Order: sequence, then structure tokens, then C-alpha cells
Amino acid sequence: MTATLPVKISFSLPDGWRSAPPDEVGAPDAAFVALHPASIDGFTANITIAGGMRNDSATMRQIADESVRRLGQAGAVEVTKQEEVGTPDIPGLTDAPGVVQNLRLATTLHGEPLELVQSQVYLGLEDVDRPSQRAVIELVLTAKPEQLAEVLDDFKQFVRSVRADERS
Repeated sequence: MTATLPVKISFSLPDGWRSAPPDEVGAPDAAFVALHPASIDGFTANITIAGGMRNDSATMRQIADESVRRLGQAGAVEVTKQEEVGTPDIPGLTDAPGVVQNLRLATTLHGEPLELVQSQVYLGLEDVDRPSQRAVIELVLTAKPEQLAEVLDDFKQFVRSVRADERS
């Protein structure tokens, strides 16, 4: 079953990307999946959006580290970059405090070894009425290393387009 996000967001997909039902592409925990059909080469580069509510004291870096541990259960994971972004006092989703991290993953697909790279963006939005709670939005680009140059700028454009959606 496709997941839902704890807050409404809006975004724009760059040209060349198409949405796909998360359940049908093997991403049932995602709220949204976009595929890049032109990059298909045994693996289709993709963007996923997921998220949830948190009521713990974990930092955004610790939340990003949780992802590394989860992915490590399926194969080797190397963090190639991790940095904090955003500021808590500026409104707007892409200005929210968060973490950007890049990973190199060793996994398998149909029984064959596969090397992938991920660019992950974690954004935290505090609940103004309940400061102990916050929504965490996860934006992830997954691609083969040789696909990355073709899709990375699109992912950056996508991330810049993400906004909190105030409409009811």
C-alpha cells in the first residue's frame, strides 16, 4: 500500500520524468515515485518521496544515519558526503533544517550484483502547535553511477521545486 506524507507538499518534475505507482515499482513505503525512462540500462533512475512524523529527539543527521543502517542490511553502503542544510528560522520547505547525503550502495538485482548511488535529502518541519513533533520528508534520487551525470541536475531542480502546500 502506498504511503502518505505527514504534510502536503507540491513539486514539479523536470522534463523526461514520469510518475509511477509506488506499489507497482516495488516501493510501497514511498508516497511518490518518478522514473527517468531515458536512463534505463538494466536499472531505471528514480526519485522517491517518503516521510513520517517523529516525536523523538533525534537530530536530522541521526535520522539520515538511520537510512544508512537500513540500507546496510541489504548490502554494503558507503557515505560519500553528508552535510547539514537549511535554517530553522526561514519559512518554506526547502529552507527547513535538514541533511543532504550521498551514498554508494552495493546490492543485487535479479540475482546479479549492482552498484547504485543515492542522493538523499532529509527535511524536518516542526509542528508549531506541538514542538515535540515534526514531520520528516525524505527526497531520494537512486541511479547507477554511469546514469548520475544525466539525472543529478534534474534532481537538484526537483528538490528546489518542493514546497509546503497550504491548500486544503
